Amino acid sequence: MIESLQREGIYLWYYFSLQFSQIFRYWVLGMVLGSAVSVFLKDYIHRAFRSLQGKRLGGWGIIAASALGIASPLCMYGTIPLAAAFSRSGIRDDWLAAFMMSSILLNPQLILYSMVLGTTPLAIRIASCFLCGIAAGLLIRFAYQEKAFFNFSGFGEPTSRDTDPDPLLRFLKNLGRNVKATGPMFLLGVALSALFQRYVPSDLVADLFGDNRGFGVLMAATIGVPLYACGGGTIPLLQMWLVDGMSMGSAAAFMITGPATKITNLGAVKIVLGTKRFAAYLVFTVLFALLTGWIVDIIV
Repeated sequence: MIESLQREGIYLWYYFSLQFSQIFRYWVLGMVLGSAVSVFLKDYIHRAFRSLQGKRLGGWGIIAASALGIASPLCMYGTIPLAAAFSRSGIRDDWLAAFMMSSILLNPQLILYSMVLGTTPLAIRIASCFLCGIAAGLLIRFAYQEKAFFNFSGFGEPTSRDTDPDPLLRFLKNLGRNVKATGPMFLLGVALSALFQRYVPSDLVADLFGDNRGFGVLMAATIGVPLYACGGGTIPLLQMWLVDGMSMGSAAAFMITGPATKITNLGAVKIVLGTKRFAAYLVFTVLFALLTGWIVDIIV
């Protein structure tokens, strides 16, 4: 019995250490990039978005807003007070929808994390998140022309925790908060990946998410709702699933529904949308994820 447990422990440590060594550098680089953008570039990105106000861009502003949402390093709870300030300054709701949707799905830190998945999954993730932001903006543009979509009442000006006068200390403090916030979920993701590799047959992953691609996309979109905790925690699982036979479309669907339905993001979105529009947000997210997954599987 003891020998059996020791053997299982050795196997699990092997899988854990292998996965950890493959992804650790991307996690570190992602945190460094995320903190650098947050400390040194965040204000420039947000000023660029604010500068769109007054320009006659029309629907083209939605494209710029979606791109700037991806570039923004803020989480959704940081984005909403910022969006409230944007709204008070006159930024249109369709541009705000594009900015907030793409900001939920992706940020510079998560882009670097996702590099470990390979060039194709990374490109699909960036393109699908960018297009999802555009789709959200277009829906608001045409469906809510005569009335406001968001309710930002009660939100004050956003506050920043990066206030140290020394730029290096500002960066190091932000990096420390980043490590504290993402480290536990990163290690949990690697541990779950080791357990999956040891005890879940690769054929099962291929059967669920690879061979039957239409059903696999639906399954991936569905499990993305309860399973997603944070980007750093799910990257190890995605890497392993792709190796075991998960289709690219299933991975794309998971990468959309996961962050869009993350519990903390849902709580923040519910505040500014209300019940009916929040339900519409969930329906839009799932349908876009399914459509994206099916199209990706056809193309790839």
